Amino acid sequence: MKELRTFGVFQDGRSHYTKALVPGQVYDEDIVTEGKNSYREWNPYKSKWGAYLAKGSPDLFLREDNTVLYLGVASGTTASHVSDIIHRGMVFGVDVAFRPMMDFVFLSEKRKNLAPFLADAAQPDTFASMIPEEVDVVFQDIAQRDQVGIFMKNVNAFLKRGGFGLLAVKARSVDVTKRPKEVFNEVRKKLEEKYTIVDVKSLEPFEKDHCMMVIKK
Repeated sequence: MKELRTFGVFQDGRSHYTKALVPGQVYDEDIVTEGKNSYREWNPYKSKWGAYLAKGSPDLFLREDNTVLYLGVASGTTASHVSDIIHRGMVFGVDVAFRPMMDFVFLSEKRKNLAPFLADAAQPDTFASMIPEEVDVVFQDIAQRDQVGIFMKNVNAFLKRGGFGLLAVKARSVDVTKRPKEVFNEVRKKLEEKYTIVDVKSLEPFEKDHCMMVIKK
């Protein structure tokens, strides 16, 4: 297993892995064992952050002691890999859907650096008292029309100055009448008014009509 320059990520052939914080599968990912360590394959077809990695990102903007606000955490497929990487940090996972959040709650019982919050990311005031005033990273994967507005609310409320925000943009959820490229350009212009754009990457072929936009506050 080869450790990459991308912090906390390993590679074997064309597949990427994170070193498991706790033993066992979280979803149906492949596991490779080397000595006392086990490594979990990060499936880019089941994780937008994983897709961003697979598209050649040189940095996931995660460090071992980071605090991460994850909006749209669902059952925790991606968050489990983030948990592996920031093994000395904390992931605050927010989702409005009860059923997947219950899966995330069970996952957080095994992984002590995960904290679940059943809440609406569009209303950060409702969970602000439970989140640190400043987090290192905000990641959002929410398929709503106002996904950009939701992202900016949370970045403004919680992200520290110099911190990074990653927005997985789903073009068809923003405006189904426009071409994805047009939607992406409009989103980028909105973000550029407030933040520094660090990276923009299409997530094709892993996620159709999606791109990842990374900002620095």
